[in-house]
Amino acid sequence: MAVIPKRAEVVSNGGGLIEYRADVLVIGGGPAGTWAASTAASRGASVILADKGFCGTSGATAPSGTGVWYVDPDPEKREKAMASREQMGGYLQSRDWMGRVLDRTYANIDQLAAWGYPFPDDENGQPRRNSLQGPEYMRLMRKRTKQAGVKILDHSPALELLVDDEGAVAGAAGLHRQTGERWTVHAGAVVIATGGCAFLSKALGCDVLTGDGLLMAAEAGAELSGMEFSNAYAMSAAYGSVTKTLFYGWATFTYEDGSEIPGAKSKGGRSVIARNLLKGPVYAQLDKADPEVQAAMRYAQPNFFLPLDRVGVDPFTQRFPVTLRLEGTVRGTGGLRIVDESCATSVPGLYAAGDAATRELICGGFTGGGSHNAAWAMSSGFWAGQGAAEHAASLGISAKQRKAHPAGKAGLRENAARPLDPAAVIKAVQDEVFPYDRNYFRQADRLEDSLSRLDGLWRNVADAGAADTDNVVKMRSGAAMAATARWMYRSALARNESRGMARRLDFPQQDDAQRRSVHTGGLDDVWTRPGKIERHPVLEAAE
Repeated sequence: MAVIPKRAEVVSNGGGLIEYRADVLVIGGGPAGTWAASTAASRGASVILADKGFCGTSGATAPSGTGVWYVDPDPEKREKAMASREQMGGYLQSRDWMGRVLDRTYANIDQLAAWGYPFPDDENGQPRRNSLQGPEYMRLMRKRTKQAGVKILDHSPALELLVDDEGAVAGAAGLHRQTGERWTVHAGAVVIATGGCAFLSKALGCDVLTGDGLLMAAEAGAELSGMEFSNAYAMSAAYGSVTKTLFYGWATFTYEDGSEIPGAKSKGGRSVIARNLLKGPVYAQLDKADPEVQAAMRYAQPNFFLPLDRVGVDPFTQRFPVTLRLEGTVRGTGGLRIVDESCATSVPGLYAAGDAATRELICGGFTGGGSHNAAWAMSSGFWAGQGAAEHAASLGISAKQRKAHPAGKAGLRENAARPLDPAAVIKAVQDEVFPYDRNYFRQADRLEDSLSRLDGLWRNVADAGAADTDNVVKMRSGAAMAATARWMYRSALARNESRGMARRLDFPQQDDAQRRSVHTGGLDDVWTRPGKIERHPVLEAAE
């Protein structure tokens, strides 16, 4: 029997403030957010989804294609899929979570097919379901979310969470950018699905991914995990934003004089490229792709070629300058710590999904790239939406009527201090996280040097006066980037080894005693502590 959708209520509308009431609020409108919202609604909850941009077109997935960790439920295939990346991830993954994600992803992809997603057929006439085209995928997810009865607030970034007298999350407050009105949603549970933090590095689709959800959650007391695994840099044309590293597997990399750079590769040789970019330009040419592969590339990722076509460069016959753009926790694995199978955080009533949540559970310390992160987004979104709906229902009628207090601080509270310039804050953070010789090639003295400036920046941010309507979103984004950078670097200092993508020049070896997560949190005083060592069947079998 189909569940009749419940509708969110408008409690009041006037004086520049619109107040809503719902069982569940989802913050973020990408894959994780739309799966969370539609799932919560299918469980009988009234749901509001608030997106910083336009739900269905903003975020990292919408403008491009992505692989999906979709594996047939064959024991041998599943075992191979789980084992294939465990060593790269430093054996921090959980086999239980990997199995759950594979099962849920398989079911969700089949659901997409039933909803009408146009999966292409392979050479045997069977539907190929291990990849998705972002525009079609997110157009369908917006449609299904609306059909589920979810109220979507587009161009309405959340600015802060609301908490009740017990410290549980009770909603959020934000801004309708097109009207300038403020909004408040009183809710029984909140799902953070705001994506990761790419520090406004100009990577495609990442202009809205500044760590806002991490900041809001931390202000309410949430913990993070795996933030040291956040130094992911992806390759793009120097004058482009498309970071599809896969295509560079067919590239030859050269110096400015045209001679080939020894050891430079898109995989297994990216550090060589980074070192050379510190000294001068690096060029690429996709000269190893035969005509059949070239045609397949243009069909699969036409946006890869747009910036090259604009300047008249044929990447298969001509070389072009490349760069490495920081994608931080978007392609990395760090995020809010998950405490149970419902994707709950360490704060009651608060759930996390997608790139806003840690992906260590299935990726360990190595990037989830597109496929694992895509599978995690739809799976964690499903579980977070389900968990949030159940939590709201357990609170009964009082869930939406609790007295709620704003949890946000930086750039929001009126005080005697003058507001800061958001652009200056953002630039100061980027100066510490973009350079390869600080973030890509890490060592203690450089991390501590950056942290001394980031800590000073945070003190100024935390003490700043409230930003006005025109600047408050940028100010909160700058504050979120500053907080994220500090969690990243403090966690990197706490891991005195090289594991997964968290490499240390001063600790180049992997240390078996540190096969555990690093948890972090706090704002004025950032703390770290080791997580517990998880049992791992592969390592136990080898002992």
